[in-house]
Amino acid sequence: MWPINSALPAIELRDVRFGWPSGDTLLDVPHFAVARGERVFLHGPSGCGKSTLLGLIGGVLEPRTGAVRLLGHDLGAMTRSGRDRFRAAHLGFVFQLFNLVPYLSMFENVLLPLRFSTERRRRVTGPRQEALRLLRSLGLDDPRLLARPVTQLSVGQQQRVAAARALIGQPDILIADEPTSALDSDAREAFLKLLLQECSARGAALLFVSHDRSLGAIFDRSVSLAMLSCPAPTGVAR
Repeated sequence: MWPINSALPAIELRDVRFGWPSGDTLLDVPHFAVARGERVFLHGPSGCGKSTLLGLIGGVLEPRTGAVRLLGHDLGAMTRSGRDRFRAAHLGFVFQLFNLVPYLSMFENVLLPLRFSTERRRRVTGPRQEALRLLRSLGLDDPRLLARPVTQLSVGQQQRVAAARALIGQPDILIADEPTSALDSDAREAFLKLLLQECSARGAALLFVSHDRSLGAIFDRSVSLAMLSCPAPTGVAR
């Protein structure tokens, strides 16, 4: 539905300003781009605007001015439903608060993106086998867990389920918002290994947001949001 030009950045923001109605400008980004296949580590203190930036890239927030383009397509030129379809087809999101569906099982949560996007479903030969492969890579292959509602899982297990859900269907862009905050060292290592492998296999762009600066060395580029953005002095953003 949306042709992909691999010569264009996977993510590009140009002259983007954001602020709530009748409020100060909270985020001002002259230019930011992530190339196809590039792995970018974005860091900054709490309240600097990281979540706001991800909301703009995900199309759930709209800038006051400027353009947000994903895979060469201007999100501002799409209808709201069009942005929803585009996001479902091309973006994998690991949310900071997981955003799992509480009444679904672990297995059902992982398969959910394939229900919303025919494009991602076409990229998977066997959905159940693919879900199991991802969960196994994250140490969640215990058969007793698969049918269990996610509300009965530990916080660390829920975070890994959210990661598997983001990866299924080989999205072109992966966005991870503090994805390792609830993981112990072994689970974090397994998650990072899987994330980088899947991005490399697909040629997907990865934007990884974290407070943990020690992780920056494994990425192609490290970016400080404080240097990227020039918000109004009185602005406060998350």
